[in-house]
Amino acid sequence: DAAEEDSPYPEVRSAVANYDDPDMPASTLRAWVLGIFWAIVLPGMNQFFFFRYPSVSISGLVAQLVVYPFGRAWARFMPAVRICGISVNPGPFTIKEHVIVTVMAGVGAMSAYSTEIVAVQRVYYNTTILSSVHQWLLVMSTQLIGFSIGGITRRFLVAPPSMIWPNTLVQCALFNTLHSQSYRGIGSRAGTGLTREMYFLWVFVGALIWYFIPGYLFQALRWACWIAPQNVKVNQIFGYRSGFGFSTLTFDWNQIAFIGSPYVRRWAEANVAIGFVFFYWFLAPILYYKNAWSSQYLPVSAISAYDNTGSPYNHTRILNAQGDGIDLAAYHAYSPVYLPITFTISYGLSFLSIAATIPHALLYFSKPIMIHFKRSLREPPDVHARLMKSYPQIPEWHYAVIFCITFTFSCLCIQLWPGGMTIWALVIALIVGVIYVIPIGMIQAVTNRQIGLNVITELIVGFMIPGRPTAMMMFTYGYITMSQAMQFTTDLKLGHYMKIPPRPMFWCQVVSTVIAGTVQLGVQSWMFSNIPDICSPYQKDNFTCSSTHVFATASVIWGLIGPGLQFAKGQAYLYVALLFFFIIGAVCPIILWAVTRRWPNTILNYLKYVLIFAGTEMLPPAGAVNYVPWVIVGFVFQYLVRRRNFPYWAKYNYVLSAALDAGTGVGVILVFFCLQFPRNGNVGTSTIQQWWGNTVHKRTYDWNQVPLRTLAPGQKFG
Repeated sequence: DAAEEDSPYPEVRSAVANYDDPDMPASTLRAWVLGIFWAIVLPGMNQFFFFRYPSVSISGLVAQLVVYPFGRAWARFMPAVRICGISVNPGPFTIKEHVIVTVMAGVGAMSAYSTEIVAVQRVYYNTTILSSVHQWLLVMSTQLIGFSIGGITRRFLVAPPSMIWPNTLVQCALFNTLHSQSYRGIGSRAGTGLTREMYFLWVFVGALIWYFIPGYLFQALRWACWIAPQNVKVNQIFGYRSGFGFSTLTFDWNQIAFIGSPYVRRWAEANVAIGFVFFYWFLAPILYYKNAWSSQYLPVSAISAYDNTGSPYNHTRILNAQGDGIDLAAYHAYSPVYLPITFTISYGLSFLSIAATIPHALLYFSKPIMIHFKRSLREPPDVHARLMKSYPQIPEWHYAVIFCITFTFSCLCIQLWPGGMTIWALVIALIVGVIYVIPIGMIQAVTNRQIGLNVITELIVGFMIPGRPTAMMMFTYGYITMSQAMQFTTDLKLGHYMKIPPRPMFWCQVVSTVIAGTVQLGVQSWMFSNIPDICSPYQKDNFTCSSTHVFATASVIWGLIGPGLQFAKGQAYLYVALLFFFIIGAVCPIILWAVTRRWPNTILNYLKYVLIFAGTEMLPPAGAVNYVPWVIVGFVFQYLVRRRNFPYWAKYNYVLSAALDAGTGVGVILVFFCLQFPRNGNVGTSTIQQWWGNTVHKRTYDWNQVPLRTLAPGQKFG
């Protein structure tokens, strides 16, 4: 019947075609050339922007849109000849080729997490000469070992129709739209109004041109601190760099999209807004002006740790003679670590979200998860699974070989370049990732929410191998394994929906990951060799490495010093109070569940503590300048426009987001390489760089991160 000829889930039926053409070209020379090209360009661009604040991320959606005209141009202009029996131009650019190229462009587009380990070693631990072989083995092992785990679990997370993976449905809908002349609810692309290609082009050009204003010509668009640049409280309340940002509003898409696309579900956005207002604009000011944890001696918001004199924490004073561990006597003679109030709250939010996720899942999704788990083992295949049976599957030994190779790479990294990490700790890290991969995958496949393991792994290794910052960073194998397994599984599900033969999909993911990781290491090496003062707080082109500093601070807190000292009784550093956040996080979903069970029609059904806690975890380096306009833009487009002009929203909404991302990204590249990088950054030093609109904000207490209280030389707090 009809139910057997389509997915039993309406979300899937609305976005995924229930038919296939097995003869449609997929793994062609054109797809591989374009895929390899974009597997070089996009990861390189994203790695370049990764060290900049605000960074620009060229998302998979942008890749999906940008790839399309290249494929059509190839089909139109390349000759229909054969090279070694392989067709150069097999005809029209097919939807399956488009999927292959998009996956290759996006699978390694984001900065490899392990490149942060390399950056922290360079910047914080004076490891100026790092073996390129070590770096490459580290990146390859962390990126690919998760693929092997994800491949083994695909029978639970990909084939069952109950494993929906909602994030893939948006891509499926866009693929089907781009390769079809008409689509439901919108009408012909050739009808009235701009085609989405022309709309994308106009917005792209506009975003590119506009970026020159906030990015180069007039960088001081935040006005509040100009009025009283030397008033500490005014700068703390209204400042956007190190203050609470109560007056912040920006028209810089770079800042708006820093925490992600604002085009998310409006109830999810509302939960994030609630979390931001409560924790950042209500709780943080109370704690700061009550001087909790001596926070008044520190800036309101910063990405660094501090000592008991209010100076940035000099971790080199507590390093041992080898530079790879802690000198306990030096630590006790120096100072505990103190964090700005927003940094402290960000760790509290991490504890809250970790503790809240499992109770939330058990209370709201226990029955569906159990049903999905049972179905995943024996539920009959839907039409998509039946159509995929016509293609040869990937042998299990492929994944076993990748695991053996990458595990060997990991062991070589640990043994040949010692940093305190051990092979038994590596095994435990991998076990943590493997234990969580299926339950986290099932929750993500249903709820589109991934549980982060990074804080848990940092806590575990901090107790297991205290005083070893490199070991702490390496132990993130547990988190990366799970995260990469989810990325691999997501792409496999996309290929499942789009009827891509599994073997070409597997190899395109592996090859593009190797290429992307290699390119990212090359770009990172070039940046550290050619950009002056990179990762310094006041780097003139904003290559301040905010995420690197956050990770480095975590390596000091959880690795170099360790939770054993950090939360020890009697220590001046009283962040032990944050441990109670685990209890609070676990209790909150239970209370909310009880209330909604008692009053089932209450508006509290839209309240999700997991989103409230996890949505603001990017504070810092993010701040009000990112969250406030993010919420406003989301409200306008995801509520007002969607409600009042749904056809426009359905046709252009995600195209608009992609065009703004791409245009701003290209604008940043042009500004940097045309106006900031040439002549050692001396272009316009006596003109545009010195005019009032580019300097007034740098003369404020907000920019210079001045705290409420200061100490005389020799004084200490705490």
